[in-house]
Amino acid sequence: MSNAPTTETEYEVIDKVFQHYIDGAKSGRGDDMKPAFHKDATVFGYVGADLFAGPIRKLFDWNEENGPATELQARIASIDVTNTVATVRLELDNWTGHRFTDLFTLLKVDGEWKIMNKVFHLHAPSE
Repeated sequence: MSNAPTTETEYEVIDKVFQHYIDGAKSGRGDDMKPAFHKDATVFGYVGADLFAGPIRKLFDWNEENGPATELQARIASIDVTNTVATVRLELDNWTGHRFTDLFTLLKVDGEWKIMNKVFHLHAPSE
């Protein structure tokens, strides 16, 4: 563990972690997303009135059932880093017709940034 000041390099590395997530969404393959996540990561959010919650495998399965999102537009809205922890806000438009705001927590595990948790908001079509 290092107490060295955060450099722009950390932000660039985190950006690359999210490229796995975005590429997986675009391909519709959970395995393409998997490198971004810790094996014990979790996901939480609402799809309508239903709570979508559980191990990250649930997201991978949904992604595969939903299919490729080739028209997906993704933008990292913020990254906040404090030594070995980080938060990221990601805005996603047109994930097969859906708009999401995703909030992530990351931890630097064995020198690698891994997503530990995803909490999302599925925007209503009128939002």
